[in-house]
Amino acid sequence: MNLKISGIVAESIVDGKGIRYTVFTQGCPHGCPGCHNPQTHDFEGGRWVTVEELFREFQKNPLLKGITFSGGEPFCQPEPLTELARLVHGMGKDVTVFTGWTYEQLLEKEDPAVLALLEETDLLIDGPFLEAKKNLELTFRGSENQRLIDMKKTREKGIPVLLEE
Repeated sequence: MNLKISGIVAESIVDGKGIRYTVFTQGCPHGCPGCHNPQTHDFEGGRWVTVEELFREFQKNPLLKGITFSGGEPFCQPEPLTELARLVHGMGKDVTVFTGWTYEQLLEKEDPAVLALLEETDLLIDGPFLEAKKNLELTFRGSENQRLIDMKKTREKGIPVLLEE
């Protein structure tokens, strides 16, 4: 299965807990002013890779705690990311996903592919970047409206459960 990406950071410590393999997807409909990754917005940009290629690279580093999907907008390509997340979970590693939509907006889509990616997500960082709420002291996010959602607890309780910082 193919995925369009903007790039990879093989060892990141700012895109989730621990050392992470971060995949920056290509294409984003949000266009948030002041976005940290504006080069990822154009759906025509980037390059194609296979899920298998990414997973092979991920497997090479035993120090990785997990994988992070950032953007662009990962939920614009949920099928290949769900496949990759399942492979990563099969290794006992975790999955963090950044999205410009809120958790509630993703649920409202009622898209089985989006719901499948949510099922494979351990930590969801949701909400658009808002320049007026920019805060460089936040953990793993750029603006105060964005939430760190513990998806395991959220699935158990049926409501968003915020990660304790």
